[in-house]
Amino acid sequence: MTTDSRVGTDREHTGTLEVRPAAGHIGADITGVDLAEDLDEGTVAAIREAVLRWKVVFFRGQRLDHAGHVALARRFGEPVVLPRRGSASPADFPEIETTADRLELGGRYGMDHDEWLRRRRHTLLRGWHCDHGARVDPPAATILRAETVPPYGGDTTWANLAAAYAGLSAPVREFADRLRAEHRLGVGYQPRPGDDAYVRHLLDHQTAGEHPLVRVHPETGERILFVNGYYVEQITGLSRPESRAILDMLLEQATRPEHTVRLRWEPGTVAFWDNRATVHLAPADTAHLDHPRIMHRVMLAGDVPVGVDGTPSRALTGTEPGRW
Repeated sequence: MTTDSRVGTDREHTGTLEVRPAAGHIGADITGVDLAEDLDEGTVAAIREAVLRWKVVFFRGQRLDHAGHVALARRFGEPVVLPRRGSASPADFPEIETTADRLELGGRYGMDHDEWLRRRRHTLLRGWHCDHGARVDPPAATILRAETVPPYGGDTTWANLAAAYAGLSAPVREFADRLRAEHRLGVGYQPRPGDDAYVRHLLDHQTAGEHPLVRVHPETGERILFVNGYYVEQITGLSRPESRAILDMLLEQATRPEHTVRLRWEPGTVAFWDNRATVHLAPADTAHLDHPRIMHRVMLAGDVPVGVDGTPSRALTGTEPGRW
């Protein structure tokens, strides 16, 4: 049986730009736009609206270079300049971080990449995160483009935290609305026996903030279940067993398959996501492949999250608004 593909769809058109949803709760493909061009205000507004509605949007076959990538990001916010990057990142573009740098991290602390991944993802939920979630002002958005990808593997998955919150029962939503949690760099890491150079690094460069467990999105007004697997340490005021049980339940809610979308990358693919309303899972299935995966990202500066009661996040250590 076949049907007219134009019937019953949620496709949106703005000039030549088309937004086509990719999954029920999150993700959309955008066609009819060349991101390397000087985008007009209408196109910028349509893309912004799609990111807010679908949380992550995908552009295929783009021809962005480093300069074009930064110029695109500036149409949507202020790019973050990281104080430290790896050797793979382009020296002349401090706004860009090349994710191949991540392959160097384990080696800095005496681990190969496989062990590095295992220690960071020793449970099924640990790999899920928003970018720089331990900061008091996590980035508002991330724009990631693929330069070189393996012929198979390397997919990225995103989850919609607004849909996750809406899917909770009313009593649990009301309970979560009142809670706050500590987000701390490195709490998802499982230390090596004996002396661990990475643990020493974490102790010397600690970053932590206390965030509302439910934040109010500053643009849409949606309530966002602000949890992730890699940064959240403990719910404030609860015992560790209570906290762990509740966080695991909420993370499982957030990452239920119906709340997610998965992207198969190709060279020239660009993903643009709302870091305030999503968590994502970077791939862990390519370290053993003899194929490079080179991605470049620019993050946009974010605001300090605010809870349902109007109370903002607060810095605990190693972070302050606007200072990286």
